[in-house]
Amino acid sequence: ESESIAGESQVNEDAAWMRLQHRINKKDIEPPVRREPRPTNQWLRIAASILLVGIVGYWVYNRYYDAHIINKTSGGKVLTQNLSDGSTITLNSNSQLSYPAHFTGDNRPVKLVGEAFFKIAPDKSKPFIISVKGATITVVGTSFDVKNRKGETEVIVATGIVKVKAHGKEVHLYPGEKVMVTETGTELVKQQNKGSLYNYYITGALVCDQTPLYQLVDKLNEIYKADVVIENNKLRNLPITTTFKDQSLDEILKVITETFNIRVEHQGNRFLLK
Repeated sequence: ESESIAGESQVNEDAAWMRLQHRINKKDIEPPVRREPRPTNQWLRIAASILLVGIVGYWVYNRYYDAHIINKTSGGKVLTQNLSDGSTITLNSNSQLSYPAHFTGDNRPVKLVGEAFFKIAPDKSKPFIISVKGATITVVGTSFDVKNRKGETEVIVATGIVKVKAHGKEVHLYPGEKVMVTETGTELVKQQNKGSLYNYYITGALVCDQTPLYQLVDKLNEIYKADVVIENNKLRNLPITTTFKDQSLDEILKVITETFNIRVEHQGNRFLLK
């Protein structure tokens, strides 16, 4: 029966095959139809581009701008500088502070040359670290004075706790305590700080509270660029309690001589306490 049906078929197989080949060839040469994107997809592409630019910009800002180091020099005057973390640094004259524009990483590092009073904004997760010649000072939020002159670094604490590390050793200072770090010495010995001579450049006052005379004399020589010498060593540790403010060197020396019943002798530009 199949043979009889096939024999009676009117289909032209060759013509059908040619028509099929023609349709296949036509699809190969016709260009693909370009469909316009829907408005929603276009806005998604724009939003993604903006997000990408923002991410790259944020990375560049943190990588390069935040790492920018600022150097502040006080010159012949006192200079107060606010840092990005809220800390305030007061530089004494002829001092320099180096610090990043913005603190990144696990700590807040700065470098000091000279003298400065630090009021550090509290942040236990990011300790504040000061590098000064011969010592490293670490705090998390406190106020203190750091002074590096003539090969010695002195740290005096006003509030909080300060860790001082030098020569492979470290010591913790509390309010009213100080430590002196020398380039040659290896010991870190805590001492009680008597009075407030260290912050004269901020307050304008010399506050003595059972302060040894030699410490007051050292500060007078620094402030007035003078040459006051305690000739009699027995006078060096005499305690003095008083406050000097807006007084000349001669007026201060007069108070000292009357307090201890001693005399001052002038030899050129030198003042000898006897």
